[in-house]
Amino acid sequence: MFFSTKPYRGTRDFLPSEMSVRTQIFEKLFQTAEVFGFRRYDGPILESAAIYEAKSGKEIVDQQMYRFTDKGGRDVALRPEMTPSVARMIAGNQADIVFPSRWYSHPNCFRYERPQKGRVREHWQLNLDIFGSEDIGAEVEMFDLIGALFEALGADSSMYVIRVNDRMLLDAALTKFVGISGDSLSAVGAVIDRWEKVDEEERREELGKAGIGTHEIVRLESLLAMDLDEFAEAAGHEVASQSRIVKIIRDGLTSTPIQFDSHIIRGFDYYTSTVFEVFDRSPENRRSMFGGGRYDDLASLFTDRKIPGIGCGMGDVTTWNFLEIHGLLPEPDLGPDVFVFATSDEFAAAARRVTRMLRGAGIRSVPALDNPSPKAGLRFADRLGVRYAVIIGQSEYESGCVSVKDMLTSGQTTVDEGNVVRVVADSLAASS
Repeated sequence: MFFSTKPYRGTRDFLPSEMSVRTQIFEKLFQTAEVFGFRRYDGPILESAAIYEAKSGKEIVDQQMYRFTDKGGRDVALRPEMTPSVARMIAGNQADIVFPSRWYSHPNCFRYERPQKGRVREHWQLNLDIFGSEDIGAEVEMFDLIGALFEALGADSSMYVIRVNDRMLLDAALTKFVGISGDSLSAVGAVIDRWEKVDEEERREELGKAGIGTHEIVRLESLLAMDLDEFAEAAGHEVASQSRIVKIIRDGLTSTPIQFDSHIIRGFDYYTSTVFEVFDRSPENRRSMFGGGRYDDLASLFTDRKIPGIGCGMGDVTTWNFLEIHGLLPEPDLGPDVFVFATSDEFAAAARRVTRMLRGAGIRSVPALDNPSPKAGLRFADRLGVRYAVIIGQSEYESGCVSVKDMLTSGQTTVDEGNVVRVVADSLAASS
């Protein structure tokens, strides 16, 4: 009996070719984050389930969390997201942190979801957070950073848009314009969050269950059709004047493409004002790719000190889909660059010496583990996909030379062993 060779449902294997592409993508993202002053951190994959119960959305806790009791009787979970973990870390180390602080991470997260396009059960996510600032500059930096991340991946501003909202603005408009009571705001927000995913009949049915009457439903539908200026007026001048989103859009504080969308809620309990989701503009992929928002009270689970924050999480699955649809996936860069082989055991020491010289210069090189004939060695070099084969046969060995064959052009030259690094390095640089 053999076990299945397929991975656990909702998880993925990454063979070298795909792993090379993933590595190139995320290295560009990491470099961009660090240009913006973000510092990398990491945390445990296991956390107390209680922190997600307190701050993550009901859907995650009740339906998606991998949760179990460990051997010590503790209620733990595989992290479904990183934000509660980083809030714990920030609160626990606040005395040593210079605020505002910019942190980023690349954790793998787990959610028990129905696998489908854009959704799996284990995913990797680029998390970016700014802690310790309530200033509008934090929002502007986050939007500028998202624009720079897309630019680093080769995307232009016509390919995506950030849809933004403000929960404080929405709550004020729901209260003042629609007439929703405070204890119904959460239920109405949940319906708005799914507004575009269900039909009108289902929306009205869910609102009715939340105690919302026909008059209020009509007012709500009218509110959600408003542009930013109308919506701000419905929320009232006092609240609108405090909204970071209103000011950013009206004053054009970022060049990254953003637009107001009152339907953006984000189903996490910790968001307090600014919320946003990034959408692909392609008709083949009109969906939310990732999102984030401001969470000014998240650290209150762990400390009395108010540590405001804003952040987002960019998932690997939706990022890959976006790049694939727009033809922006990089080509695999598997290496090695050079295959070195001797045609006899008598010359094997020279092959190992040349390999070490190449590696010492940072050139990706592998030696043959046997001593193939020239024909067999070149055939293997071709299958391996190297750019150059370095051959040491009888004549090369006796003259202290090596033959360097360009596998792309089929050109071949003989050089002194001591010059092989320079010749290969110059050729690789010229062809890059």
